[in-house]
Amino acid sequence: MISFIRLRRVLTVAGLVLGGAARAQSPDASVAPVRGQVLDATTKAPVPGAVVRWLSTTTDATTTNTQGTFSLVRPAGSDNRLIINFLGYLADTVRAGGGYLRVPLRRSGELGEVKVEARAPSYSGLTPTNTQVITSRDLTKSACCNLAESFETNASVEVSTTDAVSGAKQIQLLGLDGAYSLLTVDNLPALRGLATPYRLNYLAGPWIEGIDIIKGMGSVVNGYESISGQVNIRLKEPEKAERLLLNAYGNDLGKFDVNLNLATRLTDKVSTTLLLHTDHLGRRADRNNDGFLDLPLATQYNAFNKWKYNSGRGFVTEIGLGALRETRQGGQLGFREDVPGPFYGTTQATNRYTGYAKTSYTWAGRPYQSLGLLLSATDHDFTSRYGRRTYDGTQRTSLATLLFQSIIGTTAHTYRAGLSLLHDDYREVYRTGFLYPTETPQQRFDREHRNRQEQVPGAFGEYTYQNARNLTVVTGLRLDRHNLYGWLLTPRLNVKYDAAKNTVLRLAAGRGFRVANPLAENTGMLVSSREFVISPNLRPEKAWNVGGSFTQYFNAFGRAATLITDYYHTEFQNQVVTDPYTATTQLLIGNLEPGGRSYSRSFQAEVQVEPVKGLQAKAAYKFLDVKTTYDGQLLPKVLTPRNRLFLNLAYATAFDKWRADLTVQGYGRRPLAHEPGSAGHQHGSDETTLPFSPRYALLNSQLTRAFKRWEVYAGVENLTNYRQANPIQGAYAPFGPDFDAAMIWGPVYGRLTYLGMRFTLP
Repeated sequence: MISFIRLRRVLTVAGLVLGGAARAQSPDASVAPVRGQVLDATTKAPVPGAVVRWLSTTTDATTTNTQGTFSLVRPAGSDNRLIINFLGYLADTVRAGGGYLRVPLRRSGELGEVKVEARAPSYSGLTPTNTQVITSRDLTKSACCNLAESFETNASVEVSTTDAVSGAKQIQLLGLDGAYSLLTVDNLPALRGLATPYRLNYLAGPWIEGIDIIKGMGSVVNGYESISGQVNIRLKEPEKAERLLLNAYGNDLGKFDVNLNLATRLTDKVSTTLLLHTDHLGRRADRNNDGFLDLPLATQYNAFNKWKYNSGRGFVTEIGLGALRETRQGGQLGFREDVPGPFYGTTQATNRYTGYAKTSYTWAGRPYQSLGLLLSATDHDFTSRYGRRTYDGTQRTSLATLLFQSIIGTTAHTYRAGLSLLHDDYREVYRTGFLYPTETPQQRFDREHRNRQEQVPGAFGEYTYQNARNLTVVTGLRLDRHNLYGWLLTPRLNVKYDAAKNTVLRLAAGRGFRVANPLAENTGMLVSSREFVISPNLRPEKAWNVGGSFTQYFNAFGRAATLITDYYHTEFQNQVVTDPYTATTQLLIGNLEPGGRSYSRSFQAEVQVEPVKGLQAKAAYKFLDVKTTYDGQLLPKVLTPRNRLFLNLAYATAFDKWRADLTVQGYGRRPLAHEPGSAGHQHGSDETTLPFSPRYALLNSQLTRAFKRWEVYAGVENLTNYRQANPIQGAYAPFGPDFDAAMIWGPVYGRLTYLGMRFTLP
């Protein structure tokens, strides 16, 4: 819902900006203008302010006047199709003939998402935030069995494995762990808190319509937790999804993955989609012969059902229900969960239930004014075992948001305001398997149980100014009252300035807060002999993020190309610091020490070109400077590479019958923590005594053959069969003092080949 509000506002100002550019075009280079009128399909009233542009270009456009009429010059050699859209109406595509056009627009009446069918740059030139879009087509460039694999052809987000045993993965944005980026599903906060360790496995790739990656501070409407950015997952919509999509996948490690999407329109007003997923890995593989499974045995059953009602008169309701069951088992080859023995093993069992309801009303004759109510709830329950340690938890979360949007005088001044209420109930039990004879039963209970209830009512407001030419300013403020930590004030600012016709500058600044979950966010370290030492009275994390981007659209090789550079600086006022350096036998978790610093500096440059017809090329370089004060010394964050290179080549023949994709990712050296029981880092010696991983590169490729309804694809991941040597330290004695499977910087199981198919009924 919130995505649509932002997109509707941006599309309107984009039309005004582009309209000014269109009127500045020289008529000498064009044919006679096309004229017409845009009307409301129901009332037949004129629609002023509608955006009219050519499908084949983003720079030739105009807007309708008070009578709904328009006149638009057609550039020589361009496509003869026009796209017409306006706030609160469904976009329409028409062909411009020789006569006067009358275009009736149907009201969408919803706070959903407007989708314009056209190939557009992956970096949006319209949004006030620095937003990169991963489309459903991009998701077919790799296997994309789940969300973790959906970022493989993207340079902004990096996915890493937390350890060599459990198979858990996490994302990084701006050099910071995924916990610092707000993950939303259909613009509702989701997969947060205790779901963090395995959340990237909880969304199947074929369910996803697209992914929006927002760097820097986003909107205050979505809450106060975003620090490094936002990743919004757009699931298939009931009224737009394919009637049937079947995807089946298998790889040479023995994993099988099946997805089935079903969608139907029951009536003109009611539609539904059912998303089903299951995967299974039952083969015990140990390619590096260290006695441990390269990947854990796992089985997942996952279902999600969406219902949407659209009255056609401004009232829309959407309901979604989801359920998941997942089990995992890793560790030594001889480990069996139900059989006692001397083997080391890890197990996880998760039950997760989610539900939401979104209701909105748009005023008749005022498509810019709407009222929405968003309700969501989650019940997440898991049990897990790491050798002798056990870690169990439950999280029950509910969120309610009331949102109103309208204008102040004209659409140049829009605002959103609302109220929210967040309730989190966390209950965690962590047992080390050791008893201390000196502690009382109450002390043991307090040591093993971490319970926390958060109740956070809040209010927010956001104002947007658009000068209809080249400037968009979005400023927001929210005030929340946390029952444990008091008042939280969150300011946000996003500015977009079109310095020239194809040049876009952006600035983002703001503040974010979050309450850390130290156990859930460090489960990878549980697969080691390190003892967790968690300081009492942990404070909420607070950080400022300031940055911006430069986007240049240009022509190269006679085709559209994009160059984008961005830089962001995140400075923590307080952070819950995980320190693996100071004591090699312990993992120290506590607040950022007084006078200490923790920051992240991220620079990225990316270019996208089409050197020959059908060949899309993307190349990027990323530089990260992420440091934190550990025991009085500023050191780089463990396992974060300072440099990263990225290259993606995607070739498609005519009509997409054949598609070939190649992705190369190069990683610089990563700082590592010393092995448990070793001498460790010598304070005062800067970084010289830290061990570092070597530089390496990964190559992935895929070939797809498309038929009318079918697609068959085959691929290879890690084409060169590169592997980290000895990923598990002390594998010979996993219950010993020098065991460590958490310092993972490279692939464990080497080359992976896979085969899959898709069947679609549109």
